[in-house]
Amino acid sequence: MKLGYTIIYVPNVAESLLFFESAFGMSKRFLHESGDYGELETGETTLAFASHELGKTNFPAGFVAASDSTKPLGIEIALVTSSVAEAHAKALAAGATELKEPEAKPWGQVVSYVRCPDGTLVEICSPVDG
Repeated sequence: MKLGYTIIYVPNVAESLLFFESAFGMSKRFLHESGDYGELETGETTLAFASHELGKTNFPAGFVAASDSTKPLGIEIALVTSSVAEAHAKALAAGATELKEPEAKPWGQVVSYVRCPDGTLVEICSPVDG
């Protein structure tokens, strides 16, 4: 078995795709004509977004929307780059909220955290040497 994709439920799929393009330099792979589902070019594992409306059909008992939570959910998307400080600044300029500025970890990795306008928690980190 392997991880195929991650779907984040958001208020507006097109806006989330545009934010990730602007903040992180990713390219839109696909946006369904309904606007309820879209994907980014992220390599082997797909990062996708689905509308809250689609989420309501998938989870009739409800779900916790990241955009409605005052605190970030206990799950993150990790984006790896050799220029954490630059990527962090670019995300903030695009509209992300800073949760933790870039910090060197004892194991040599540099890590920062931002929250996207749709509520998604993103770790921006350098590669792990190992």
